Amino acid sequence: MSFDEFILDNEQSIRLGFFLGILGIMALWEIFAPKRELKVSKLLRWSNNLGLVFFNSFIVRLLFPAAAVGVASFAAEHGWGLLHLYQVPLLPATIIAIIAMDLIIYLQHVLVHAVPVLWRLHRVHHADLDYDVTTGARFHTIEIILSMLIKFATIVVLGPPVVAVIIFEVILNGMAMFNHGNVGLPRGLDQWLRFFIVTPDMHRIHHSTEDDETNSNFGFNLSWWDRLFGTYREQPRGGHQQMHIGIHGFTDSKQTNWISGMLAMPFMGKMSGYVINRRSWNKPENEPE
Repeated sequence: MSFDEFILDNEQSIRLGFFLGILGIMALWEIFAPKRELKVSKLLRWSNNLGLVFFNSFIVRLLFPAAAVGVASFAAEHGWGLLHLYQVPLLPATIIAIIAMDLIIYLQHVLVHAVPVLWRLHRVHHADLDYDVTTGARFHTIEIILSMLIKFATIVVLGPPVVAVIIFEVILNGMAMFNHGNVGLPRGLDQWLRFFIVTPDMHRIHHSTEDDETNSNFGFNLSWWDRLFGTYREQPRGGHQQMHIGIHGFTDSKQTNWISGMLAMPFMGKMSGYVINRRSWNKPENEPE
């Protein structure tokens, strides 16, 4: 059995193993050294946030049995993608693919904040009233499906090695749980790590109820993109302990913490002012919307 065949046969087990392992590590870290005091019952949030994760996983497997690794294998067999076209060797192709796919995730994240209909979906992620490891995996089912389609298109165009896709998937899921953790790092270490990866204190700002803070620090893994494209913010105005998490107007626990409310959220209420292209947070206080 070749390495690619092994990866294809065990992809789901590999990803699940890393997911559960990192979830367990972050959960213990949050218990013994929490950054902030939680406002909502952890049992309520965890059962519904993780319930949504497993529901999404079921739907994705139902719609896309091959998953991203299968698409990468199919593209390799047919020689699709730039990396196959130019016959880039495995190691540099893997590095290029991981960096390129991370850039696409950053751009996709900016997109769901810029397009009103996509923000309706993405606000399920932001409406969590607390910020911990489970927030990193809490997304509306339709957003997950759209994200998979974007990932498939990226793979077909780029032609990444199968091993690069599985490494990227594991890193992305692990980093999403890490930087959404209710934990903190020593300031010096945090500042040093930010030159390379997104830390919990860096990404927590993105979950502030303040719209200009929400529209910053879009990265999930590599922190370079926020610095390069001018979306980086060093600290929240009110500090990490005083900042409010969530979205203005979404304070009903049944809507923000229960699966039924999360799935219905994109189809309820008016569009909020968080959408980037409204730029409402740059207007003078006396200027009307």
